[in-house]
Amino acid sequence: MRLASRMSLLGTETAFEALARAKALEAEGRDIIFLGIGEPDFDTPAHIVESAKIALDTGYTHYVPSAGITEVRKAVAFDAGRRYNREIPFENIIITPGGKPIMFFTILSLIEEGDEVLYPNPGFPIYESMIRFAGGTPIPMQLHERLGYNPDLKELENQITSKTKLIIVNSPNNPCGSVIPRTDLQKISTLAKDADAIVLADEIYKDFYYEGTHSSITEFPDMWERTIILDGLSKSYAMTGWRIGFGIFPDFLVEPITRLVTNSVSCTAAFSQIASVSALESSQQPVWDMVAEFKKRRDLLVDGLNNIPGIKCPMPEGAFYAFPNITGTGYSSEEFERNVLTQTGISLLSGTSFGKFGEGYVRISFANSQDNIREALKRLREFLSN
Repeated sequence: MRLASRMSLLGTETAFEALARAKALEAEGRDIIFLGIGEPDFDTPAHIVESAKIALDTGYTHYVPSAGITEVRKAVAFDAGRRYNREIPFENIIITPGGKPIMFFTILSLIEEGDEVLYPNPGFPIYESMIRFAGGTPIPMQLHERLGYNPDLKELENQITSKTKLIIVNSPNNPCGSVIPRTDLQKISTLAKDADAIVLADEIYKDFYYEGTHSSITEFPDMWERTIILDGLSKSYAMTGWRIGFGIFPDFLVEPITRLVTNSVSCTAAFSQIASVSALESSQQPVWDMVAEFKKRRDLLVDGLNNIPGIKCPMPEGAFYAFPNITGTGYSSEEFERNVLTQTGISLLSGTSFGKFGEGYVRISFANSQDNIREALKRLREFLSN
């Protein structure tokens, strides 16, 4: 049987493929240090787990409205309203099973053949995959190491055409750990308005700042009306397996996105939604403690990488990834990933997993213990010295 031709346009997320390869080696008895997959290594806080148990015991085991349980949408709207310093109607919140559906549904509802979408490169690989799948033309917005892994705004301006329909921004960024300066966000907002383009702002790492505070492109005039905010609980509350994300949508997209939810997943699991209220309304100390620990790991990792000949690593400002330049080692990105895994037992990701401008780099997640990071640095140093 032949697949539909559109399936050839659909990419993948290589982090899961790399994880499978590393797990296979581990099953053979190898000692593997996992620095590839992008999820916190912390347990979901106990009070959130308890909330889910209570929800299951009290009957939250059935279908709920496609856009989400009203109580949950109101909790998200209130929490986001405090963050963005504005009143956000709960009707503009749509709850989804994870953050990816926000990308998928947004792109499906807006993009068709002939439309161009600017997206960060290196960037989360599903952006480009979904753009192609929807029939659009992906235009890579290069993130430059010399600019702290941020776009050159003059380059960006020159990339915008009459066909530009959507601009994707991701700050803090996966895979680079970079943060777009507020002045740059303001310029991007002006470019978007001048082009009459919509912005998809992926802010899933908004709680992971090691210096400074979060800035959103929605802070600038007239941007709420043309911005979709992608967010969720997976990263901040160590809830990746709970599949609980949400989007904040302009009025004109609420009904179409809700219809896409109905046609695809029906709704998001009820007990996960109820548990998310406990996450948002309870003490945020577990989040702060996790970020404080990640900062220690970041400093340890970056200092260690910069003391290994052939590697230079800028200091990431957010998320939990480092994106070191490995051109001095003589390896390509894919060679580095493959050889480091097979010869040292360290699982990390080639920069090209995140687009063509990732060549010469690798992504290292520091969502692992300080002891394991020290051991990984020791193995890397020995590997490259040999």
